[in-house]
Amino acid sequence: MSQKKAWLEHYPESIGKTITIPDIPMGKILQETAAKFPANNALSFYGRKITYEQLNQMAQSFTSALQKNQVQKGDRVAIMLPNCPQYVISYYGILNAGAIVTQVNPMSVERELEYILKDSDAETIIVLDALYPRVKSVQPQTNLKNVIVVSIQPSSYDFSPDRSIESFLGEGDGNITPISFEPEHDVAVLQYTGGTTGRSKGAMLTHCNILANVLQSYEFFKHEIEMGKEGCLTVIPLFHVFGMSSCMNLSIYTAAESIMLPRFELEEVLNTIKNEQPTMFPGVPTMYVAITSHPRAEEYNINSIRTCNSGSAPMPVELLRHFERKTGSKVLEGYGLSEASPTTHCNPPFADRKPGSVGIGMPSTEYKIVDLATGTEEVPVGELGEVIIKGPQIMKGYWNLPEETAHTLREGWLYTGDIAKVDEDGYLYIIDRKKDLIIASGYNIYPRDIEEVLYEHPAVQEAVCIGVPDPYRGEDVKAVVVLKDGSTATELEIIQYCRQNMAAYKVPRLVEFRDLLPKTGVGKILRRALREEAMKK
Repeated sequence: MSQKKAWLEHYPESIGKTITIPDIPMGKILQETAAKFPANNALSFYGRKITYEQLNQMAQSFTSALQKNQVQKGDRVAIMLPNCPQYVISYYGILNAGAIVTQVNPMSVERELEYILKDSDAETIIVLDALYPRVKSVQPQTNLKNVIVVSIQPSSYDFSPDRSIESFLGEGDGNITPISFEPEHDVAVLQYTGGTTGRSKGAMLTHCNILANVLQSYEFFKHEIEMGKEGCLTVIPLFHVFGMSSCMNLSIYTAAESIMLPRFELEEVLNTIKNEQPTMFPGVPTMYVAITSHPRAEEYNINSIRTCNSGSAPMPVELLRHFERKTGSKVLEGYGLSEASPTTHCNPPFADRKPGSVGIGMPSTEYKIVDLATGTEEVPVGELGEVIIKGPQIMKGYWNLPEETAHTLREGWLYTGDIAKVDEDGYLYIIDRKKDLIIASGYNIYPRDIEEVLYEHPAVQEAVCIGVPDPYRGEDVKAVVVLKDGSTATELEIIQYCRQNMAAYKVPRLVEFRDLLPKTGVGKILRRALREEAMKK
């Protein structure tokens, strides 16, 4: 049986194997939901509630204000905000104007911010007040003309911003010049990649790409979602493509309430769960680690959560089981990339879940495993290779990088750079990134194999493995470990545990203990940063 047929057989008749993408711009979904569910709460932010009717009106005012400030179709408008209502207002206001949302991580330093603003040639930015000085310091080197400042609490900053978002919204009179859209071709979002393989690249996601991923996700989970009845804990950053799609856009399409938090702080998250009782919690493994490690997590009524989508980083099997035991929820690990808007795979709620797997393809998504050497030959079931993907959610290309685009998109296939395999049922297993492969004494070692074992150690809370230079073996395996509160372990104990549970050539020769691991804004462990540190020693 071919991989594709095995995968398709897992879809029941009630779940579409393919979907039709309507020829509408992405911003239309907010207008449609507001018309159907005007009084439903769209956003909840520290007790403040905004209905869908109100949210749509504010987005329309933002569009009108953009047009009055000469923002044209195709112009890039940057958002540099944490999760807050103004993020959603700006995002949909920009889309409705036909402009391109340019996502900026609020943790970006001046050098990174300047690069994105210059690369995208953005002339407008919406920025948090605390970050305003950072924007002003790089503005002379960019083409920024409009700086719109957002305060999510009373501001104590000693500066006079160009204009506040409140005054900017007041410039919009509701009159909007109609825009002619070509959703399949018009870029809606520039999603900058993390730059782990060099300079950051802007993935061009069209209106069709982003809408397709929302519809794919809804079709896949439609028996888990009741229109207008769900609450989504939105703590994953919206500037990250996972949060953008799985929290903000899917919630708006399904008339769910986004329960927003600007950052992951454990006690605040637990209290929010207790008070707001969300039913859905898209998250990353480090968030689930924090909750399962809390000694009194059950006291916060965390059993309101029914469905958890885990993405952005591999979910250790033991962590998945522990979280489910504590919460009673169902954790569905998935997989995606910025270049795919982002979701391409997920463990199905309607068929077998396979811990350690990222599941099967979303509707209208094809995938196969090809050889690492040429990328042209499909490998047999169970063998390792690079996973390549085709579907309506795949990006248009990289902004102003035709050679990078040609390398990554070939004959309609997205070459992911991820080493993977599929089983006889078509379930996908991500083994590691190509660049994370450790080669020691000629052996190919995949960090995730070791990390899975480390997470099973009773004292280990978090773990990551990297390759470090060795003059004889080429590379040695180094494990960087965070222990659970109150737990102890020595380097020798960790190494001996690994020897008992894996082949000798995989066993780490070095173990470093830390209180914290470096992470991205979304909570993904920064393996690259640890490698760079090791190279300097």
